[in-house]
Amino acid sequence: RMRGKGAPDPTMFTGLVQTTGRVRRLARRGPGARLELDAALGELVLGESIAVAGACLTVDGIDERGFAADVSAESLACSTLGQLRPGRRVNLERACRLGDRLGGHLVLGHVDGVGRVLEIAPGPRATRLVVAAPEPARRYLAPKGSVAIDGVSLTVNELRPGGAFAVMLVAHTLGRTTLAELRAGDGLNVEADVLARYVAAELGHAGPPWAADVAAPSAARDAAIMAALERGGFLA
Repeated sequence: RMRGKGAPDPTMFTGLVQTTGRVRRLARRGPGARLELDAALGELVLGESIAVAGACLTVDGIDERGFAADVSAESLACSTLGQLRPGRRVNLERACRLGDRLGGHLVLGHVDGVGRVLEIAPGPRATRLVVAAPEPARRYLAPKGSVAIDGVSLTVNELRPGGAFAVMLVAHTLGRTTLAELRAGDGLNVEADVLARYVAAELGHAGPPWAADVAAPSAARDAAIMAALERGGFLA
């Protein structure tokens, strides 16, 4: 779980980045670490949750420049947080409050693993970003489904053989997040859609019915999906 000690549970985000912050310091503390960030997020409260590059952390210290949070050994192992250096920009989002508008998708801040940038292709209206998904997230990815990359809610535009997927980044997203700074080979935090987890668990499959061959004809793929849903009782 990508969170520090004492965080209330459950915590939810939308994947709509509110601002970016800069790393002031990352100091190792035993198996974990202490992360200090400069950020303009308004008045913070000790114990509240903030998604830092998509990873849910708990505010454990506040000063006039920003906040500090403890990072667990698990978070360091499953995300890019351990690679942060002073001056590095990170995406930030405060946790949702009951009644807030959900403009992205349900994001928990529980990073599945680190993906790798395979391709960045700027276009006239959007930039195509191709990512090698971490193994734990692959079974939950679906065309037109949701995924969070470094805390940014995006739509899966395409699945590719070998566990890669593509998303499109519009100018607004590039201008308000750190995604414009990505380069081929960079690591990024990937969190699959939580709803896909529950559907996969209910169906009891090792992977989605389209995972074996993402290039299968759409009619055959749709038939496989409908059969799987019927077996799971969703079409009863």
